[in-house]
Amino acid sequence: MKRPTLRTTRLTLRPFEQDDAPAVTRLAGDREIALNTATIPHPYPEGEAERWISRHQEGFDAGSEVTFAVFYGDELVGAVGLAINRDDDNAEIGYWIGVPYWGRGYASEASEAVLHYGFEELALNKIYARFFTRNPASGRVMQKLGMELEGRFRRHHKKWGEYLDTEQYGLLREEWMRRRIEL
Repeated sequence: MKRPTLRTTRLTLRPFEQDDAPAVTRLAGDREIALNTATIPHPYPEGEAERWISRHQEGFDAGSEVTFAVFYGDELVGAVGLAINRDDDNAEIGYWIGVPYWGRGYASEASEAVLHYGFEELALNKIYARFFTRNPASGRVMQKLGMELEGRFRRHHKKWGEYLDTEQYGLLREEWMRRRIEL
């Protein structure tokens, strides 16, 4: 199956291609990105971007994930995706934006498009997200999306020898639909 491309006012969200690997390595390889994500390693291993990109089609075909490269014009600025659980009709949204592009609203704009895709195209019942509380900007993205705080998990994740608190936010399909009508 062909993976979708989404468009917003400023951004294009499209499938990653192997040609994007050098930009992924440069952006995801920044220590600040790894510091604030659960799964991105630092230092970023050589060939990791190529391996990561090569798994996207398989995950999409299996119905377990969809991952988008976030572009502003010709520049890769980050990634956003859904880890899908079809048994429960829910998905976890995850995103990262390269440090040079922080503070421009790209995470919120890209995530809003992915929420629309998840609820409309995938007919999900719920989309949720988690973040390390030391990264409040990520929590603000979730709040802008209309997500509700569902819980705080104390010292829930261990990153580089440090136990970190996480918070989870969630949005139900009917809440998303109601929010769209109100806007």
